[in-house]
Amino acid sequence: MQRIIHALMKQLTRSGHLHVEEDGSGYLSDLLGEGSADPGLSTLQWASCTYRIAFGPNAGRSILRRQDASRAADTVKPGCVSRQGFSLHAGIRCRADQRRELERLCRYITRPALSHERVARSAGGDVILTLKTPWRDGTSHLKFTPLEFLQRLAALVPRPRLHLTRFHGVLAPNARLRREVLPHTAADPEPGMQPPRRSARMGWAKLLRRVFRVDLEHCPDCGGDLKLVAAILDGAAVVKILTHLGLPARAPPRAPARLDAELDLA
Repeated sequence: MQRIIHALMKQLTRSGHLHVEEDGSGYLSDLLGEGSADPGLSTLQWASCTYRIAFGPNAGRSILRRQDASRAADTVKPGCVSRQGFSLHAGIRCRADQRRELERLCRYITRPALSHERVARSAGGDVILTLKTPWRDGTSHLKFTPLEFLQRLAALVPRPRLHLTRFHGVLAPNARLRREVLPHTAADPEPGMQPPRRSARMGWAKLLRRVFRVDLEHCPDCGGDLKLVAAILDGAAVVKILTHLGLPARAPPRAPARLDAELDLA
């Protein structure tokens, strides 16, 4: 664990993200908004890391916690260690031939940051988050106002073009043996030729499929590829076609906001 801390601090200092003061203390410049392209998001992330409230009437204060001394966890599990604000969990491991355990590990890595089953609303309208495992001081619940809860959710939004998964070893981007272990296709460029640069923008058909679950690239009956015949942009023509087909020509009106009954906390 000490080797991991030393290597990480050295890398952050070298890249300019960590600044060390004369007294030995350090701070992350990006989390404080220095040189960041989005100071607002940096402020939310800094407040989230320090368990503080970023904006609103309670800005700078700690979040409200519900503690139970009887549920305090003082025992240290085998293979787990916490030091200098870092934690390492090596109590669960699996071999390469243990496919079920490997699937469990992959599901754990790709799990969402928040579980809907552990979020509830109090009678006063506050958001109550139940922790899966109580903290060492006995904290079992966190209480937020709706604005404070949205701040915590916004801090989880990754920055644009940020790698959420990093590969090491032969799967690393600049590994010499990467091409030997990855499957090759007919579209792979010949040696010495530069591969065509792909656009960072996602196509409109993929965006519609991701947002509305409408696949416009394949036929819903036979599964074959669909071909774009024309794009009708004239509003009058769109209304005429939809009316002729017996489809609504206007979007449905917005329904008033309502409170989900599952979020009511008795």
